[in-house]
Amino acid sequence: MEKKREGNKVVEVIDTTTGYISNYSMSLRLKRNLDDKIIPSLHKKDKDYVLCIDGKEGAGKSTFAMQIGKYVDPSLNLNRIVFSPEDFREAILSAKKGQCVIYDEAFTGFSSRSSLSPVNKVLVSLMMQIRQKNLFILIVLPTIFMLEKYIALYRTKFLIHVFESKGTRGYFKVYNSNKKKLLILFGKKTLSYSPKIVRTNFKGRFYGVFALGDEKVEAKYKKKKEQALRNSERTSMTSAQVKFKEQRDLIIWLFRKHTRLKYREIENLLLDYELEMSFQQIQKICAKFGDKSIEEEEKRERIDKKKEIISKNKEKEVKSDENGDFDEEIKESEG
Repeated sequence: MEKKREGNKVVEVIDTTTGYISNYSMSLRLKRNLDDKIIPSLHKKDKDYVLCIDGKEGAGKSTFAMQIGKYVDPSLNLNRIVFSPEDFREAILSAKKGQCVIYDEAFTGFSSRSSLSPVNKVLVSLMMQIRQKNLFILIVLPTIFMLEKYIALYRTKFLIHVFESKGTRGYFKVYNSNKKKLLILFGKKTLSYSPKIVRTNFKGRFYGVFALGDEKVEAKYKKKKEQALRNSERTSMTSAQVKFKEQRDLIIWLFRKHTRLKYREIENLLLDYELEMSFQQIQKICAKFGDKSIEEEEKRERIDKKKEIISKNKEKEVKSDENGDFDEEIKESEG
């Protein structure tokens, strides 16, 4: 028989930076697991924690993720809720020990495995950083089956699947590590969460309360989300395109490093081969790989411009002097 579902409790979370108090309902069983397992793992056992939250579009995954993240890390703010692989990497690198970072893939409506390829790469490449900083990482996406198998099976500790019941949002069920593995192995072909495949008794409810702050903060979050959506529509790339872009950037930086050409010189050189790339863009690419000579380059360009102006002025002065001498010679000869 299925165990009786536990009720909820209203939790009070005080933001450690602003002092804002958030109140929202949380499942007692979920709260107990956060209190007894996740929070001690981050702060006492010197471990990291990667959690996946998935479900259909509009099911409330992002809201639920923020409620969990804020409860575990009261300092969580908009800077550590990100919507692109690049921002995800930056958030992990700048996060402090024990903090939470939420990557929200769900809102874009992507459904291809290739769209998560950069995220998989970030998780693999920054695994040491995540461990050393004991970070709490929440990955929000349409389905865990999109994640790379290694990440899905071994790096995520458990899965929370969010769903609707009879047209009502706010339901979830939790798959622990073992049940998550069985779900991935046996449910992947049909992308099914049916209890016939894997049954879980860990279920509960949540409600759509924004956990990060007041109405102004919520408005900023929505604006950030809309901007990220526009950017993703303009710059959405396949995994192959992402790979080629990374290789292109690396080649440009290596070329700059070994030739010591100026950014404008590289721009002009590329134009000779009908490749349009501004020197500002080249500058940003080189900075990404640690080129710290941008300010020096700008100073050097300003100095070179001043030298050009001075040399041109000197040439004008010399010519005017010569012309003056010539005019005097003419006058003398005429006299």
